Amino acid sequence: MKTEYRPAVLAASVALLLAVAVASLCVGAQALTPADVWRALTGSGGGDAYLIVNEVRVPRTVLGVCVGAALGTAGTLVQTLTRNPLAEPGILGVTAGAGFAINVGGVLGLASGQAAQLALASLGAVLAALLVYALGSAAPLRLVLTGVALSAVLSGVSLGLRLMFPDVFDRFRFWSVGSLAGQEQLPLALPAGAIAVALVCAVLVTRPLNALMMGEEVARALGGHVLRTRVSVLVLVTLLAGAATAAAGPIAFLGLMVPHLARRPAGASIPWLMAYTMVLGPVLLLASDIGARVLLPTGEVPVAVVTAFAGAPVLIWAVRRRGAAPA
Repeated sequence: MKTEYRPAVLAASVALLLAVAVASLCVGAQALTPADVWRALTGSGGGDAYLIVNEVRVPRTVLGVCVGAALGTAGTLVQTLTRNPLAEPGILGVTAGAGFAINVGGVLGLASGQAAQLALASLGAVLAALLVYALGSAAPLRLVLTGVALSAVLSGVSLGLRLMFPDVFDRFRFWSVGSLAGQEQLPLALPAGAIAVALVCAVLVTRPLNALMMGEEVARALGGHVLRTRVSVLVLVTLLAGAATAAAGPIAFLGLMVPHLARRPAGASIPWLMAYTMVLGPVLLLASDIGARVLLPTGEVPVAVVTAFAGAPVLIWAVRRRGAAPA
């Protein structure tokens, strides 16, 4: 895409995000009109609409924006750093590692607060990422297979812990399957703040990462610090995936889909790719969450189920397009 079109595409993406956010406030078990939502937000209306909008749907929408931006950005960072379009925090075991650490912390009584859950999720995410990269970095598809295998093992152990200690994990029922539902009343300041700081840092790391994509020698010639850039990206992926998992549970495939959607308009520019990602991630997650609310006549589908249905074909397409084979 021509560079002069990039600002217009970004503006259109922002407008799409606003439209999806409004739909998120309107759609649910009780449908509301935009006028109802506006009256509830401004305090000029009361009753059920006021409570539904301000106590449930606004926090849920804010959480969806934060988690979508975090997972989309984490996926972009890890794909760019590894030069592997199949990489994604959920597929590479990072999300499962974060969830496993929180489950273990719950059994040991260490996951009693948001700060503890965020710390546990970050620790689990970084350990899983290091293990997958150490075992599967020889080939792109091997990296994916290693991540999928580790995710399956950690998810199975986590499920076993929840079945063995049902009382401990009663409050993790919605969280464990990856859902925005049931999280509305939790304080959002800590996870949203951590994600916001990590997103700002992700913007700052785009220029050295852009230079690194041209080769390590070129990056050094331009004054870049290769090792510092790699470590910074790993820390940001860990924090973003860990904070998103701690807030909403394990949600896979979002970090895979968003970079592929953003790469065509962004071209070879990492800063523009990051900008599109931070907008399209929330769009995709909120749209999936809206679908999760209306797919069943009664109740809701966890949003992670919707992203999995959408993301699995994207993974198959990416594998076939790359034509990778195990080493």
